Amino acid sequence: MSDYLTRLNPEQRAAVETVDGPLLVLAGAGTGKTRVLTTRFAHILMTRRAWPSQVLAVTFTNKAAKEMRERVSAILGQPAEGLWLGTFHALCARMLRRHAALAGLEHNFTILDTDDQMRLLKQIMVAENIDTKRWPPQALMSAIQRWKDKGLTPDRVTTAEDVDFANGRARDLYAQYQRRLKDVNAVDFGDLLMLVVEILRTNPDVLASYHRTFRYILVDEYQDTNTVQYLWLRLLAQRPAPEPQNICCVGDDDQSIYSWRGAEIENILRFERDFPGATVVRLESNYRSTRPILGAAAGLIAQNNGRMGKTLRPGRNDADGDKVRVVSLWDSEEEARMVGDRIEQGQRRGDRLSEMAILVRAGFQTRAFEERLITLGVPYRVVGGQKFYERAEIRDAMAYLRVLNQPADDLAFERIVNTPKRGLGETTIRAMHALARQEGKPLVVAAWRMIETGAIRAKPKAALHELLEGFARWREALPREGHVVVTATLLDESGYTDMWKQDKSPEAAGRLDNLKELIRAIGEFDTLAGFLEHVALVMENDENAEAERVSLMTLHAAKGLEFDTVFLPGWEEGLFPNQRALDEGGEKSLEEERRLAYVGITRARKHCIISHAANRQMYGTWSSAVPSRFLDELPEAHVEREGGAGAHRNRMASAPSAFSGQFPLVARKPRVIEAGSWEVAERPARTAAIPVGQRVFHQKFGYGRVVAAEDNKLDVEFEKAGRKRVIDTFVEKA
Repeated sequence: MSDYLTRLNPEQRAAVETVDGPLLVLAGAGTGKTRVLTTRFAHILMTRRAWPSQVLAVTFTNKAAKEMRERVSAILGQPAEGLWLGTFHALCARMLRRHAALAGLEHNFTILDTDDQMRLLKQIMVAENIDTKRWPPQALMSAIQRWKDKGLTPDRVTTAEDVDFANGRARDLYAQYQRRLKDVNAVDFGDLLMLVVEILRTNPDVLASYHRTFRYILVDEYQDTNTVQYLWLRLLAQRPAPEPQNICCVGDDDQSIYSWRGAEIENILRFERDFPGATVVRLESNYRSTRPILGAAAGLIAQNNGRMGKTLRPGRNDADGDKVRVVSLWDSEEEARMVGDRIEQGQRRGDRLSEMAILVRAGFQTRAFEERLITLGVPYRVVGGQKFYERAEIRDAMAYLRVLNQPADDLAFERIVNTPKRGLGETTIRAMHALARQEGKPLVVAAWRMIETGAIRAKPKAALHELLEGFARWREALPREGHVVVTATLLDESGYTDMWKQDKSPEAAGRLDNLKELIRAIGEFDTLAGFLEHVALVMENDENAEAERVSLMTLHAAKGLEFDTVFLPGWEEGLFPNQRALDEGGEKSLEEERRLAYVGITRARKHCIISHAANRQMYGTWSSAVPSRFLDELPEAHVEREGGAGAHRNRMASAPSAFSGQFPLVARKPRVIEAGSWEVAERPARTAAIPVGQRVFHQKFGYGRVVAAEDNKLDVEFEKAGRKRVIDTFVEKA
C-alpha cells in the first residue's frame, strides 16, 4: 500500500482511487478537500495513467494552484513540471495565446483591467452621443460582464437576455466594445473564457486536439463555477464515445455563496445528469471544528431544499468543546464592546490574535469594530483593503510598462500621455482619438502623425515628441539592459518620479516607496511580458500572514479560511439574511444567505460567538432590529444563549418582547436631530440603568449584588463565584 494512500480515511481514499470515469466529490467544510485533490493528482501520475502535461487541473485562486503544485511535488518527491495547472483565467489566457488568430487577435494581446475597460466603453458611448449621466457606463459594463459570464457574444444575446439601456442600444454598444478591443489587440477578463469557448465550439479540430491532450481533468470549488466556466469544462470533458470522460469535480453545494458574481449552484446539482453513470463520493469527516460547532452548522443548513445532502461529523478524537454562543445585545456599539472584551479575555488566556476573526455580512459593520479595537490597542487588519496594484501611482507605472510592451495599447497610452503634465489638453487628446479612428491606427501612430503635421502647439509638441522618442529608446534597450533597469530608467526619464518628488503632500513619500517596491517585484520575473500578465491575472493583496492581528472581513471573503475563534455579529432580519438579496431573489436567495451563515459557523475551530442587537446604526441612522430567523434554526442542544432567557424567540414585531423584559423588541422611534442638510437619529435610550446595590441574577454566576457601575459594565459580588465584571445586559434584576 502506497504511503500517500495510508494517510487517507476511507472516504478520501475512495475519491482518490476512483480514477476512471466522471466523479463528483462532495467535500464538506474541513474534510480534507485539498488533500484529496492533490493526492488524486499525484496518484494519477504515480500509477503512470498520464504524463503531467496530460492532466488539466483548475483552481479558483493562484494561491490554491501554488499549494496544489507544492503538494503534488512533495508526494512525487520531485518538482512537478509541465503541468496544465492554474486558475480558469490563467489557463484560458494560455489557450487564447495559442489560438489568438482564431479570435482575430495577435498573440501578444493585452489583458485590460477594470479601469481601462470602463474608459474604453465610455469613449464609445461618448462617440455615439449617449448621455453617460442618464445611462451610466458602469451599468452597461455590468450587463456586458453578465453576458460574458454566460458565454454570450454580441450576436448570441437574445431579446430575453437583453437589458433596458440607452433605448435599446445595449447589444449594439456591446458589439462596438468588442470590435474596439480587437482594434487595440486587447481582451478583458470575461473574454479570456468566452473567446476560448467560442474557439472550441467553432473549431472541432482544436477541440479534438485538447481531447487528445487531456486524459484527466480535475476541478476545485466546482460549486462556484459560472456558466461560461461550466461550458468550457463540459466541452473539454465530454469526449466522444468510447473515450472515457475522466473529469473529477470537487466542491460543496452547501458553500455556494457567489451567485452575485455569476456562480451557478445548478452546475454542481446537475453533475450526474451531465455525466451519466458518475460516481458521487461524500467527504463528511470534519477535522477542523468541534462537535457543537458542527452540530449547529448541520442543523442550520438542513433547512435548505436545494442541496445534495450530507452531514458533517467530527473526525478528531478531541471533538468535544464549547457550545456555540448566541449573545443578545442592546445596540451595535455594545456589540462591538462585547467582541473587544472577549478578544482581550482571549489574549489573557494566551490565545493568538491571528487566530481570531470578526466576520460581518455587510461592509458598513466594520466601522464600530475598528474603532473599538483601536481604542483597546488591539492590532487588526481589514482583509480586502486596497490592493498594491490598484494604487494610483502603481497603475500609472503599469500603464507606462504596458505601452513599452505593446505600443498599440491605447488605453494605457491615454492614461500616461499627459501624466506628468505635458500641456496636452482635452482638445488635443480628442483630435488624437479622431485621427486614430479615421486611419484605423493606434494612438501612438496618431500622435506621431500630429507631430509631423504640426497639429500640436510647440511646447506640448516637444514634450510629446520626447515621450515617444523615449519609448523607442527604452524599447530598444530592453534586450540589452533588461526590464528591471529599463523600468527604473523609464520612470526617471519620463518625469514620473520627479512628479512625486516635487509633490509636497504627506502621501508622496509613500508613493515613491511603492514605486521602489514595484521595481523589486519586476525583478522576480524573467520578462516584462511575464510580469504584466502575472499582475493582470493575480492582483493579490500581499498581507503579512504571520503578523499577530485580529482579522476583520466579510463572510464572503472568509470562505476557505479558518480560525480558532470566530465572531459573527449582526444576525438580524434585513441585515442577515440580507433584505435586498431576499427582495431580488426570494427563496433562492434565502437559501444562499443560509449557506453564507453555514460558511461563517464552519470557519471556527474551537469557539463561535454569534451576536445580534436590538438597535443598529446603519449609514448614520439608528433603527430597531429583529433577531435573524437563522437563530431559531440553530439546534438548542449545541447552543448556549446569553443576554436573557429566550432572547432569540418571538421574532415577529407583534411580539410583546423578545428579551424577557430587558428591552422591547421594537424600540421607540429615535429623536431626529437637524444637522445642516443632514438628519441624524440619536442613539436609542435603553431602559433604566441597574443601580449600585441592586440584587441581580446571572445565568452562569448565579445571584449577586452590584457594587459598582461604569457605563454598561457592572462589578457584581456574586454569592458563589465572587466578584466579577459583567455587561449589564447579561444580568436580570432579582
